Amino acid sequence: MEVKIISRESIKPSSPTPHDLKSHKLCLLDQFRSNIYVPRVLYYPLNQDDLSSTIDIDHIVSKRLQLLKQSLSEALVRFYPLAGKLTNNFSVDCNDEGVYFVEAVAKIHLNEFLIQPDHNLIHKLFPVDGNEQRGQIAGAHVAKVQVTSFACGGLVICACISHAFGDGTSFSSFMKAWAATARNKTSEEEAIYICPNYDASSLFPPNDGDLFHQLKATSRASFGRFFETGKFVVRRFVFDAKATAELKAKAKSSRVQNPTRVEVVSATLSKSVMTAFKTRSGSHKPTLLSHAVNLRSKARPPLSENLIGNIVWKTNALCTEEEVDLDVLVWQLREALSKFDGDFVKSLQGVGGLLKLSEDIKCEAEAYSDAKNKIMFSSWCTFGFYGIDFGWGKPIWVSGACLGGSIVESSPTIILMDTRSGNGIEAWVLLLEEDMALLEVDEKLREVATIDPSPLKLPQ
Repeated sequence: MEVKIISRESIKPSSPTPHDLKSHKLCLLDQFRSNIYVPRVLYYPLNQDDLSSTIDIDHIVSKRLQLLKQSLSEALVRFYPLAGKLTNNFSVDCNDEGVYFVEAVAKIHLNEFLIQPDHNLIHKLFPVDGNEQRGQIAGAHVAKVQVTSFACGGLVICACISHAFGDGTSFSSFMKAWAATARNKTSEEEAIYICPNYDASSLFPPNDGDLFHQLKATSRASFGRFFETGKFVVRRFVFDAKATAELKAKAKSSRVQNPTRVEVVSATLSKSVMTAFKTRSGSHKPTLLSHAVNLRSKARPPLSENLIGNIVWKTNALCTEEEVDLDVLVWQLREALSKFDGDFVKSLQGVGGLLKLSEDIKCEAEAYSDAKNKIMFSSWCTFGFYGIDFGWGKPIWVSGACLGGSIVESSPTIILMDTRSGNGIEAWVLLLEEDMALLEVDEKLREVATIDPSPLKLPQ
């Protein structure tokens, strides 16, 4: 798939940011994040009903591109930090330089790509600005967008924000606000996202002292040891509604009577990946199962869902048993999650937050020192990406963008996403090539998941 860059520009807010808002402080939880971009890619086919004998495809694409730019400019008035750049002192310079915006074209029809997507080509849809070094902060764009038009008139929107600025919930709020602005119509559900909340640095005050830097180094050392250098590949494992219902029934126990689809899919994949690890190494090794958890809903009272920032922390479960039943593993995950309650979130707030994190990180580093492997999970479920409508319908598919197939330094990672129908899960699994080869032939996993199905054939 050849993708040609047509233009690069900066989309600025439609009105200037007031002087008193020119600097946005990152919060304590943001400070533990690197400047990496985790793109979401939304695929929009051209509805044939939009065509007529007097309106051609080029005209429709041109109008939609203009709408995307104009509505983005208007949305940035409220999401003004996204039009700025990161600094080295844990803040955003809200200078209104604009969102880095790339316009590109692909010479094939969208369906030609979607009939069997090549994961190694999705990165061509990613907005690269020549400043992609991992961890480089100063001068980095907070937000980047690439819109690629296909020969059929379909559009693919790939957008991302720096993880140093915000999490998936923050990104979701921005995308919903942008889409609502484009439609010039806000549903009751979307209204909350139009007014982002920037109180995170007040709730979780940043800290640039010696303790913070020591703690960050400890955290990196403790979990950086799980990184390996090799050829990592990506496969999608799709669990439909029937499969998730069956897994939930199987995982139900007296300790967990209402397992969620995220819990059962996480546990199922954990079992299979650990089996692959064991087969390759010759023996079972203790494995750390790490999940990113949204703390907004854990607070008492809950924090606003439109609170911008990395309001997340990782919970870990150590699996030492060679053979573990699905219901037991689900219970272990639920137990690990239970520590994230209102008291925990409250303890992170105020000037004592860093001390609490210090205790937490040091305790976990000791508790999990025996772990030899790690699987990192991140759930994008319930973010509502399949509902993002800019005025010409909802996306037919939502994907990530990755560098699968490359020699990189990474660790096993699984991203869980909603399916288009909303009641299944599409799991994006990143593993070393040798481990993936074993996972793909796991018969028990293949009974409940389909590997790399065409997005065009997934249930509506």
